[in-house]
Amino acid sequence: MKPINHVEGRAIPFGQKNVDTDVIIPAKWLKTISRDGLAKGAFEAIRAEDGNIFDDPEYAGANILIAGDNFGCGSSREHAAWALADMGITAVIAPSFSDIFSGNAFKNGLLAIALPQEAIDRLMEVAKTDPIAVDMETMTVTTPFQDRFAFEMDPFRHECLIQGLDEIDLTMAKSDAIEQHEKNNDSSKPWLKPVAA
Repeated sequence: MKPINHVEGRAIPFGQKNVDTDVIIPAKWLKTISRDGLAKGAFEAIRAEDGNIFDDPEYAGANILIAGDNFGCGSSREHAAWALADMGITAVIAPSFSDIFSGNAFKNGLLAIALPQEAIDRLMEVAKTDPIAVDMETMTVTTPFQDRFAFEMDPFRHECLIQGLDEIDLTMAKSDAIEQHEKNNDSSKPWLKPVAA
């Protein structure tokens, strides 16, 4: 996973509430185990409409998505986080997230930042014309107009995201302790040792 310290750029002012994972990535796209190519199916139903915000050239290359309350509700599909990342989104800012989506976002290096509705309203306005910045060190979202919104994040998740550590990295960091545990088991519990064929 890539470390995330600072995200800055245009944001898509989406703002819709109760966007479920089927809207983010429809079920027909779940047949893949690859994280690549899912951007094509992201927000497919919304993108079918003329003049939709996701295909607006104004927001081409945007790396932040501003969403409404209860973003990522519905089923637990990890593909939703994969699709957003494949679109180039690094941070989603909303008043609240479903717990499962928030967990999947974290595990896939996608920032899920919760801010009060008043802050979301302001960011929606700024995003129409100007970039937004997320600083993980100070845990703030800022605009060029001196807006500064502080957010909270679980300390463990925060540390993992800024260091770029996923579950495999965390496990590998304990490899010496795991090896020592296995050696101790071999001597103290010999009945657990595999028998050679």
